[in-house]
Amino acid sequence: MKFGTVAHDGGTRAAALTTEGWRALVAPASRPEDGDAYAVGSPTADLSAFLAAGGALGPGTPLGDLLEGAEPVAPLPRPAKVICCGLNYGEHIRETGRELPGHPTLFVKYADSLVGPTDDVSLLAGTDVDWEAELAVVVGATIRHANRAAATAAIAGWTVANDVSVRDWQYRTLQWFQGKAWDDSTPTGPVVVTPDEVDPVAGLTITCRVNGEEVQRASTATLVFDSADLLAYISTFTTMRPGDLVLTGTPGGVGVARDPKRFLADGDVLETEIERIGLLRNVIRLPARTS
Repeated sequence: MKFGTVAHDGGTRAAALTTEGWRALVAPASRPEDGDAYAVGSPTADLSAFLAAGGALGPGTPLGDLLEGAEPVAPLPRPAKVICCGLNYGEHIRETGRELPGHPTLFVKYADSLVGPTDDVSLLAGTDVDWEAELAVVVGATIRHANRAAATAAIAGWTVANDVSVRDWQYRTLQWFQGKAWDDSTPTGPVVVTPDEVDPVAGLTITCRVNGEEVQRASTATLVFDSADLLAYISTFTTMRPGDLVLTGTPGGVGVARDPKRFLADGDVLETEIERIGLLRNVIRLPARTS
């Protein structure tokens, strides 16, 4: 099934996308392990809150009212943790001149970095802004020291992301953080698709386009570390909880690795698509610094 967060009636709601349209999700009154999890519930402002309250995504998820006129926004607007993996496709690793890693290369973002599937990506004029189409995995259960089986069971689903990167800031030091965690830089959405519908290990085509020109195309089957690998590894040193988000890395074709280098310009249209999950369409805005 497909789930997300939608703008509706002046606010946001956690919702499921059905053949009729978006239907509201109702937070469970008690956690699933308590038994009667959905006996009494209340509306949930967003998908992060729904998962944190003990809600589970899947074909049996109880649905509420039809939300007429609802439009998808960032599906997880306030995850407690946003952890990202770099150098996770063989082609991208080779284009950067590196060897295949023995362990995931990780960095973090904040919730402030996230925008929705049609929001502008707003950075600064004069910066080297690059595209990075990515599959993102949504955590659906609390895990710590998880093995692969437990990590797999903790996956609530997957969404589309673009780890838009400010390269000149990223490469100021050996640490990438300052080029990766800019506010309003990381589009996500439009939905979270559950494991009963998609299997990234079997291969989903991931594509990035700039002004209609394809600049990246690959299969998620070629990830060095898949979603379960990443969740198991990350959970060794930090607890992962429902509603957390992990970006799994980008394939080859990024602008900084081209000759000559190519970066995004003000007004460029950035499209990020993963088959059977969805499409992001975001306009790049590079305003001048105001202070």
